[in-house]
Amino acid sequence: MPTLLTLALFLLAALGLLIVPGPAVLYIITRSVEQGRRAGFASVLGVELAGLMHTVAAALGLSALLLASALAFSIVKYLGAAYLIYLGVRTLLAREKTVEVHTDLPKSAPRLFAQGFFVNLLNPKTALFFYAFLPQFVNPARGAVIEQILLFGTLFVLLAFCTDSLYALLGSMIGGLLRRSVLLRRVQRYVTGGIYIILGITTATLGSEKK
Repeated sequence: MPTLLTLALFLLAALGLLIVPGPAVLYIITRSVEQGRRAGFASVLGVELAGLMHTVAAALGLSALLLASALAFSIVKYLGAAYLIYLGVRTLLAREKTVEVHTDLPKSAPRLFAQGFFVNLLNPKTALFFYAFLPQFVNPARGAVIEQILLFGTLFVLLAFCTDSLYALLGSMIGGLLRRSVLLRRVQRYVTGGIYIILGITTATLGSEKK
């Protein structure tokens, strides 16, 4: 079991990383702006479930396998990038809808949950982040390594759930203002699609960073 000092340092470091939005957070904000608070929270749950899976993968050594295989890394990286770009293109090509249609016919929560899950699961930078960050706080003398990694990873995901939920609330507030204006709704659609595409390109081209 890690010491209280180690846990405190980990939570402080994790909070510092989570405050600055990464690709998953930008995805949550975009969903919240586009479709409201419910969509934002559904996306948050999907993103965090993927974070738990990355934690388990790191604990079991699957992240090490991903790092060791250039082919596996490339496949996961480009699948994630292609998915984000697909979401962006679909948003840009979507036909204009009235406020009533947009409000009465939101995407189902399970679908939004699944999209958030795959966006984060197919982001290899998340796997690399967990693999690089969590072991820094592990002390083999304090117990089984795999248990410590699972503990730190779970704490990180719980903290991420809190910060991501705040971003979802912020995004839904901004979206509420945008939906009152036809012109702003059009601008919003292009901005939303552009963000998805930029995230996809970033995922495909940049090196490993944080979530």
